[in-house]
Amino acid sequence: MAFQTPQHELSDYLKWTTSGKIQLPDFQRSYKWEDERIRQLLVTVLRGHPMGAVMMLATGNDQVRFKPRAVEGVTLANGVEADWLLLDGQQRLTSLTQALTGDGVVNTKDARGQKLQRKYYLDMDLALQGDDRMDEAVRSIPADGTIRSNFGKQIDFDISSEDKELEERHFPLRLLYDPLGAATWLTKLPDVATTMPAFMAQVIQPTNTYDIPAIQLDKTTSKSAVATVFEKVNTGGLPLNVFELLTSVFAGDADYYAEHGEDFRLNDDWHQTQEHWKSQPVLETVVSTDFLQAVTMLTTLKQHRAHTGDRPPAVSAKREDVLKLTLKDYIEWRDSLRAGFIWAATFLADRHVFKAKEVPYAKQLVPLAAIKVVLGADADLIGVKERIIRWFWCGILGELYGSANETRFARDIESVPGWVKDPSAAVPRTIADASFVESRLLSLSSRRAAAYKGIAALVLAQGARDWMEDKALDKVQYVDLAVDIHHIFPQKWCETAGIDWSRCDSIVNKTAIGAHTNRAIGGVAPSEYLGKIEKRAQVGAHKLDGLVAGHLIDADLLRSDDFNGFFEARREALCQLIEKAMGKDVQRDLTAGEATEDASAFEIEDLTDGEDHFDGVE
Repeated sequence: MAFQTPQHELSDYLKWTTSGKIQLPDFQRSYKWEDERIRQLLVTVLRGHPMGAVMMLATGNDQVRFKPRAVEGVTLANGVEADWLLLDGQQRLTSLTQALTGDGVVNTKDARGQKLQRKYYLDMDLALQGDDRMDEAVRSIPADGTIRSNFGKQIDFDISSEDKELEERHFPLRLLYDPLGAATWLTKLPDVATTMPAFMAQVIQPTNTYDIPAIQLDKTTSKSAVATVFEKVNTGGLPLNVFELLTSVFAGDADYYAEHGEDFRLNDDWHQTQEHWKSQPVLETVVSTDFLQAVTMLTTLKQHRAHTGDRPPAVSAKREDVLKLTLKDYIEWRDSLRAGFIWAATFLADRHVFKAKEVPYAKQLVPLAAIKVVLGADADLIGVKERIIRWFWCGILGELYGSANETRFARDIESVPGWVKDPSAAVPRTIADASFVESRLLSLSSRRAAAYKGIAALVLAQGARDWMEDKALDKVQYVDLAVDIHHIFPQKWCETAGIDWSRCDSIVNKTAIGAHTNRAIGGVAPSEYLGKIEKRAQVGAHKLDGLVAGHLIDADLLRSDDFNGFFEARREALCQLIEKAMGKDVQRDLTAGEATEDASAFEIEDLTDGEDHFDGVE
């Protein structure tokens, strides 16, 4: 890669952006600077202070092919070809182009994100008092030239015509780099003989020689170098993620262009993937970078297995390895992974996870889909599926996918496929690492916690039915019944009875029921609401007790309003359910009647997660 670092005058940049000599690669984020940030940029120019370098890539590179688009606010004729693509400095040059050329109207927004159209003016009297007044002198004015109050009924300041601009001595900055236009405007001032020379000398002439340094990358710049550029020097906005970086690399694939006659559009391809998944709500949790990580795992796994030397390449899902993907790698795995994620969605449905917000760990879908691709049709064999299910629940109930996911991804894709096909193979680390202690049930109160969601789904999956309508809480009925998780002993009753809050709000005292049933429960004692349900549903006590038992609840303890007995019995029932799912013992660290021992370590986590769910009628 070769580059130069010349200085160019701002006037040249404005000519190049408006003529199309400088354009943007079409994957660059849209223009988004706020009004005050633009105003401060203009102050910087008028004071002659440096604003930082811009970076441009010469077009015509055989390795890096980008589809160009005009700087926002500029309209170009068809067929106008760019000489340079702007890699860094988009927000600054777009702001300056809109504010200092044409009609000077900038499409921006205020600090609250409300869209605005503004023009920028210079209060001449303040500007001529010296550099230290320049911040006050630069004014942002609504595009119609009027500042209003009283809900727009009263005009407080009006420069909506040239005559009014002259009267208020507010120079339109759209003329700053238009010598003829600026001179024509200035000659109309009443005191032109004294003001015009001073203004030209102190404002117009210095800004017309204002320089901005450039870093210009030549036509030999490689794909990896461009990716590094986007990663390291995108100073005008948020750092680009790996999806955006690979968008730039894939768009420049010369072989694809030679075969198809057009560039590969990764963003368009991702939209096609989402369209492919639209019937699977749980896949709304999967983002573009997740998909790329799955591709990377499969790519590096293939390379690892094909290596014949002493040090095979590592299986990886790390960012630096995602950036090494080629378009060929991506296309090789794309279709099978699209199907793999759909399989993962049906896998979740079989586990009674139906909605995006109920997915315990969205990131666990990445290795799950990749494991399906590796296993192929074998993933649905009974014994294989049972072991995948065990791995899945160990990850959730062991709460292992909350951080350091890339390392766990790699370990799982290496070990899980072999173990699920041959249980005599080494047990995957996710299963070996997973553990659950009884006291964790006391601190699981946040619906954002993975284990909370997992336990709720496990209860449904073992046969829970709605108490009012005796319907299976499956994928169809779950939506029809508006199922959600609610307290068994209502909050209001618990408060009155003096029940410790950690036990009242624990997952032990919650279960999934339909909206109709929850309205019947209200905030009264279980003995009272069970009677109400019997009456409304016209169901006998024995039948209702069976439906309640389907949620691992002892109905006799509900009917006697025995919270402590209920809590201890259900806590033990949930421990046994968790043991069955994980295939390993739950450590019992509580004694009968014990409330919160060892729970404090988890309370901060749950508070951070944010418990924002309350039963509507309680």
